[in-house]
Amino acid sequence: MLADKCLAFVSGMILIGLGLGIKYGGATLTRVLGVASVHLFHFSYLFLAMGCITILLGLAGWYGTTKESRGTLLFCFLFMVVIIIVEVTAASVVLAFFPIVRDVVLEHNLVTLRKDYRGYNEPDDYSAQWNLVMEKLKCCGVNNYTDFSGSSFEITTGHTYPRGCCKSLGAMHCDGRNVSPDVIHHKGCFSKLLKITKTQSYALTGVSVGAAVIQLPGILATLLLFIKLG
Repeated sequence: MLADKCLAFVSGMILIGLGLGIKYGGATLTRVLGVASVHLFHFSYLFLAMGCITILLGLAGWYGTTKESRGTLLFCFLFMVVIIIVEVTAASVVLAFFPIVRDVVLEHNLVTLRKDYRGYNEPDDYSAQWNLVMEKLKCCGVNNYTDFSGSSFEITTGHTYPRGCCKSLGAMHCDGRNVSPDVIHHKGCFSKLLKITKTQSYALTGVSVGAAVIQLPGILATLLLFIKLG
């Protein structure tokens, strides 16, 4: 019976690890997608909370098992059932939400970039996030470097593209006008951001379902012991 409680600890640690991985991992780059990527961060907090709760329930289950406390066992059983329902629901929602991200946000992000992006050294969060994305993912704009043509950035600075698009930020040819493929990245960032979002979404789904499977033996064992003690 105590081995089943160890499974609760393991699943709790897995959920916490997943939450931290999403919050501080590659998903941080997808912030430029706006509301389309917010669900990843919401789920990271949810999984962190569920991981902590699962570990506490494992401790409570261990106490209930050793003390043969039917009340504690019933409490653990009911809460673990709720946890599993939340995990399966979260997996379903993530899978359902991803096609919306893919199909809806492209046009929105292109319009927002052309309107709100200011430049490489500008202090606003939006520009800073896009600069980070373009440097880390080695890309330029949403679709490609031409996204900046006619944008507020070009109108303000007179440059065709920002410094973040350059393959070497300190290169002399990185002047905002030279669009040679040897100087700047021609491919856009959207496909790479979408790939990160897809990977993180599938990770959330797989781990949440996996954690639910790991927790099932412990839930059944808790129920059987509760019935036996009655």
